[in-house]
Amino acid sequence: MSADASRGSVLVVDDEPTIGEVVCRYLQRAGYETHVALDGVEAVEMAAARGPDLVVLDLMLPRVDGLEAMRRIRALGGRRTAIILLTARGEESDRVIGLRLGADDYIVKPFSPAELVARVDAVLRRIDTVPEQQPPLRFDGLVVDPGGRRVRLDDQDVVLTQREFELLLFLARHPGQAFTRNQLMDHVWGYSFYTDTSTVTVHIRRLRAKLEETPEHPRWIETVWGIGYRFAA
Repeated sequence: MSADASRGSVLVVDDEPTIGEVVCRYLQRAGYETHVALDGVEAVEMAAARGPDLVVLDLMLPRVDGLEAMRRIRALGGRRTAIILLTARGEESDRVIGLRLGADDYIVKPFSPAELVARVDAVLRRIDTVPEQQPPLRFDGLVVDPGGRRVRLDDQDVVLTQREFELLLFLARHPGQAFTRNQLMDHVWGYSFYTDTSTVTVHIRRLRAKLEETPEHPRWIETVWGIGYRFAA
């Protein structure tokens, strides 16, 4: 399946053909080139052959499940492919694992195809955005470099996922200012209409594990009780 004047390519992976068909139709109307895979093995093969910009990946798949398929897609190397997970309401633990493994977003079934298109737009917009040419942000032992997309702590490189970096950069650009989880979803994830903000909590936890000497007593990313989080300069 393809669209004229493609805005990018999306691989939709779901073992329910009707879901794949509907999602592809909406993505095509939005200007994306689309392809469909029905199981995890086919998903990895098509990702390797076609190099899509983004994969919409169901967690519950035959042959190879979604988490294993994501691991294999991430292991392909080359240009990074964004991944949005499709999950059922009762799969919270799998969602958390998926985010820890580097998924860019997730959406819970049943979902609105229009919302999924908005998620695809938001994820690809972040990937395509050229980093602003700004000098590195320097704090006490911590350097956040927007142009180089690098973070150093006590002269050691800190390896962050794209979303972790964007979250840290946003907070570091507003030191001392408290943000709610909804505000962070709006500014960092690119949409404000989604009510499940657990992904923010997961990413804050991951950032603290990488930046903080004692994550339970954070130096850099503080919890503001009843509100959200702030960066402590």
